[in-house]
Amino acid sequence: MTGGGAQETESGAPGGGVYEWYMRGLELLGSGSPAAAAQLLQRAADAEPSSRSIREALARAQYGARRFAEAAESFRWIVQENPAEDYALFGLGLSLSRLGDFEEAVEPLALAVAMRPENKHYAQALRHVRATLAARR
Repeated sequence: MTGGGAQETESGAPGGGVYEWYMRGLELLGSGSPAAAAQLLQRAADAEPSSRSIREALARAQYGARRFAEAAESFRWIVQENPAEDYALFGLGLSLSRLGDFEEAVEPLALAVAMRPENKHYAQALRHVRATLAARR
């Protein structure tokens, strides 16, 4: 690896190992390139399927790339591994709401709000989902 970025090998795979893929994925995500980050983070998740931190970064990248179904799946995996993970519940609820599944989005968002009632983003997302459901009835 040179110049701080992941170099590609002859096979087209990024050079370096899982840690380098993860760190480069976070850099890409932070610099506004979620689709590129998702590709690299997916490779890292495939290599280390039990890593919660890689999965969370992957889910964030998928969400940022507007791949909401994939993001929901990744956030759901984190919640299944650790039901007390409020950020993953929030991400799951947001992803489901972006997919138009407002009914399913309520529960994870309500749980996230119950765990972190001081978090305004969580409460705002829950209010939005509930208001959308009420307007549709």
